[in-house]
Amino acid sequence: MSHQPPSLSTPASPAAGEVPAGRLGPTHTLILLIAFLALGTVLFVQGTPIGDILILLGGCGTLGAATLAAVGGGRWLMAVFVEAAVRSGAGK
Repeated sequence: MSHQPPSLSTPASPAAGEVPAGRLGPTHTLILLIAFLALGTVLFVQGTPIGDILILLGGCGTLGAATLAAVGGGRWLMAVFVEAAVRSGAGK
């Protein structure tokens, strides 16, 4: 009975509940959400107008979405936009 290590050409599949490498998982999303909230709070405490804070954070979100679309081929992002459009059209 010989046991051979897995080939380098076949990637190991992640265990159930694990996020594959290079994917944005729930933990990453929570960290980014906390970072955005902290940044907005610090800017507000320092006297930055709320409108400027919202423009800055919106720009950061737009750059992040564009990056995800460029890296992921845009399929996932497009699916999210289509789902949001369908839900808004259905009144949900």
